[in-house]
Amino acid sequence: MDQLAVRQVRQLPLGERVAHQLRVLIVTGQLEPGTHLVEGALAGRFDVSRGPIRDALRLLEAEGLVESRRRGVYVTGLSEDDVDELFTLRESLETLALTRAVERAGKRDTDALDSLVTAMREAADRGDPAAFAQADLAFHSAFYSLAGHRRLAAVWEQYRPVFGVILDVTNTQDRDLHPAAEAHADLLRAIRSRDVAEATSLLSSHLLGAGDRLRTALRRVTHT
Repeated sequence: MDQLAVRQVRQLPLGERVAHQLRVLIVTGQLEPGTHLVEGALAGRFDVSRGPIRDALRLLEAEGLVESRRRGVYVTGLSEDDVDELFTLRESLETLALTRAVERAGKRDTDALDSLVTAMREAADRGDPAAFAQADLAFHSAFYSLAGHRRLAAVWEQYRPVFGVILDVTNTQDRDLHPAAEAHADLLRAIRSRDVAEATSLLSSHLLGAGDRLRTALRRVTHT
């Protein structure tokens, strides 16, 4: 994680900071499915009281990464079905957001997206997957802001953290991030030309590839 990303995590409320750390451990397989998450032990591990631990576990349960049972909270992790659910949900949400964004985006908006594409290219040049993931997530999140749909944006915000960790995992596995940067440039060109059909087609292909890359990355990190 780069220094800017570290600072952003540190600015989060304590429960969200703990959730982020647990999220990384779960997605990367360092906390395996079935692991019992004991509040007291977690409080000691992260040097916090039990309140932030409870807040963190509630967030992770809403994301489907943990589940409450009779005897406590357990890691569920990310199965193949979970990956399918996450990416089909995201495609449905983001297609709507992108469609509305294409109709609403002005020059200032597309210039802002262009700066994020530039940031991705520069991160690819440096071989900096964390910075790439940050710009990538900001690029896609902009669709939800431009869509002007409060409830749609709220659903994305619920799942944005887990997709942030997913991007960190998948980008770390990629040796060359330039193709991904250029895919975003192609998507921006479709947005600028207000070609909704082309933009949504490119988005669908992009998310299909991202899901496949996640499955490959998860196999690697869980078998090392």
